[in-house]
Amino acid sequence: MAASGYRDLLRTPHAARLLGGTLLGRLPNAMAALAIVLFLRSQGSGYGLAGTLSAVYGLAVAIGQPLLGRAVDRRGQPRVMTAAALLSAAGFALLAAVGPSPLPVTVLAVVLAGLATPPLEGGLRALWPAVLRHEDQVQKAYALDAAAQEVLFTVGPLLVTLAVSAASEAAAVVLTGLLGVAGTLVVVSSAPSRSWRAAAREAHWLGALRSRGLAVLLGACLFVGIALGAFSLAAVAYGDAHGGDSATACVLAANGAGALAGGLGYGSRGWAGVPERRLRLLSLGLAACYPPLLLAPALGWMLLLAALSGFFLAPTLACAFLVVDRHAPAGTVTEAFSWLVTAIGVGAALGTALAGVVAQHGGTRAGFGVSAAGGAAAMLVLLVTGRILTLPNLRSRSEKDPNRAVEPRFSSTHQA
Repeated sequence: MAASGYRDLLRTPHAARLLGGTLLGRLPNAMAALAIVLFLRSQGSGYGLAGTLSAVYGLAVAIGQPLLGRAVDRRGQPRVMTAAALLSAAGFALLAAVGPSPLPVTVLAVVLAGLATPPLEGGLRALWPAVLRHEDQVQKAYALDAAAQEVLFTVGPLLVTLAVSAASEAAAVVLTGLLGVAGTLVVVSSAPSRSWRAAAREAHWLGALRSRGLAVLLGACLFVGIALGAFSLAAVAYGDAHGGDSATACVLAANGAGALAGGLGYGSRGWAGVPERRLRLLSLGLAACYPPLLLAPALGWMLLLAALSGFFLAPTLACAFLVVDRHAPAGTVTEAFSWLVTAIGVGAALGTALAGVVAQHGGTRAGFGVSAAGGAAAMLVLLVTGRILTLPNLRSRSEKDPNRAVEPRFSSTHQA
């Protein structure tokens, strides 16, 4: 039954193309950090410089996503995303050409590659209501999107490794940029992307951030990101104490498998009630699954706990996508989704850094403690601010021009 639901979704005109193209175009997000580090190391740079520039790339992506998302809402997807993808690929190519010296040019290349990363995630989520027939299909699409990210971050590093083995570290960097361009072109050449237009928007310097509900959600997602970043670092510390890199890889893979299973299971059925209430329940499940990691047991049990800690992740994100769509002010939906990407990305960077400091002094359990704290904080934000999330921003869809191509074919999305 579940497989049939996803099959019907992907058979909807344009759905498989948009999802596949977006995943292809988002591969640089999963490849860039490793590709940059390996390339700079091959050129004689130390881990300090390589790691710093990899972090600079991540920060540039976090800054660029909402800015480009706002541009997409104003000017449409094809022009903005195509130009951004080409600029990002140019940044990767420049990095491969110059290497670590001169350093200012290297930094410029990394910043350009990250800052110009096209907002494909936000763009796809803005398109789903126009492409799919029913609201339950949109929920399935969000769940499939969230679950597919786990595959993405498994395939990305593998492609970098294969490119290095087949050619060179520089080739892996260039390939990273080219895949972004290829995926972007698949998306923006589709009919839904070409015809999509955001609703008329009220001029406001805060853009999507003027929505109190969206601000609350971003705060919660920041803490979810902290939990994710801390988990990755703590998994490395766990591996150091229980078998090395292979143990780390197994723990991370188990966590990803749990998220994949949770996301597919969540999307396989319909859900009654408003998503804001459901999001609070899912965040409770997510928060409850992190504390057992502090036991840091033998590898077999640890794999089970890691899978459990990932089980509520994709459903929580999928439900958060629905809440973003309900609370984004009119004409800001791509920007709003892009802010979500930024919040999780910044949180992951903070979580990694904090868990590194804590694990240095307190060991593996302390590192997983940061994950537990992040999950608990996300849940508390949603519980304490429940009233703010109670009523969605009804203007988000009700003010849309009924003749616009993006108008959804169902009417209940914003009925509380």
